[in-house]
Amino acid sequence: MHLGPCQRLLVPVLCVLLCLPAPAAAASAAAVLAAPTPAVAHSAASAAPAGDASSDGPVIGAEVARLYEQAARASATYEQGRREAKEQRAKALRLERLLARERKEIERLRGDVGRVARAQYRAGGGGVAYTAKLLLADDPQELMDGHRLARQAELAVSRMLDRARRAEHRLAEGERLAIATWLDLDARTEQLASVKRAITAKLEDARWKLQGEADRSVAAGRCAGAVRLDERGPRTSRAWVTPVEEYELSAGFGGAGARWRNRHTGQDFAVDIGTPVRAIGKGRVVSVSCGGGFGIEVVIGHPDGYYSQYAHLAGVMVDQGERVRTGQWIGQAGTTGNSSGPHLHFEVRLTPHLGSGVDPAPWMRERGAGF
Repeated sequence: MHLGPCQRLLVPVLCVLLCLPAPAAAASAAAVLAAPTPAVAHSAASAAPAGDASSDGPVIGAEVARLYEQAARASATYEQGRREAKEQRAKALRLERLLARERKEIERLRGDVGRVARAQYRAGGGGVAYTAKLLLADDPQELMDGHRLARQAELAVSRMLDRARRAEHRLAEGERLAIATWLDLDARTEQLASVKRAITAKLEDARWKLQGEADRSVAAGRCAGAVRLDERGPRTSRAWVTPVEEYELSAGFGGAGARWRNRHTGQDFAVDIGTPVRAIGKGRVVSVSCGGGFGIEVVIGHPDGYYSQYAHLAGVMVDQGERVRTGQWIGQAGTTGNSSGPHLHFEVRLTPHLGSGVDPAPWMRERGAGF
């Protein structure tokens, strides 16, 4: 077929147009080529580090732990100072009572001296000289003996009075020093109380920062890194300890409530955010997880085949697979997950999994760590 000049120009253009995909198909193809396969996307997510580099959780957790230690030291020093002040006050009161008795004794001695002086004055006989009395006396020897005895009595009373005055001076000085020390201790106690209040205020602020980081970790379903400290809690020679040192018990095992699907599966300990949580016994960390009803939780397997779980944490101090000793700090209490307020949810289990829990109270009592 013969084509004219214009037709010969249109043929290549039409061929190019016919080879191009439709706009919707082109966009779809571009999207498919740009998106990773599902396997690749899962791999990228799983390859992300456990501790988000942008998270301040471990840093704040370490700060909370340090503030807890500072608060504990400040409290101990405050209590020691308070006890010293109390002892010093008791000493000052004892000195005051002793001083009052001495003053009564001094008054008695002064009365005796006055009576002796009045007796001597009456014996003086209206100003007649002692020499004249001797000349006029019927029995001069008796008069001399009486005068000598009176003089000796006067000297004895004078010495007693001097001793009493010295004793009064010593007691007054002792009381002054005791009261001065007491006031100094009061000032120190107030200073320590001020330091304690400042640390407590910092701790309270840090606690809620820690909880905020924990909530973000739970929402993301990814735990921040473990808090690492030079000291991981005081060492103990006991085989078993309670999961927190100071606490108030709240919900117990088997209790019913609106927040639980069936029955309460553990024992709750009412404690502040950031309170150090410790391993009840030696063992190995089976899991560290974030998200779900328990929020941030740690599960430890013990040599006797039982497992312990610590939930609603605000931070962790251990990693999965790590060996722990009895009493070692493994986390910090919080209120993550299905929690109505700061507390530690603690379980003893037959397996690492929910639903195998036993009543932890008698279990712990059997091991000498009852609560």
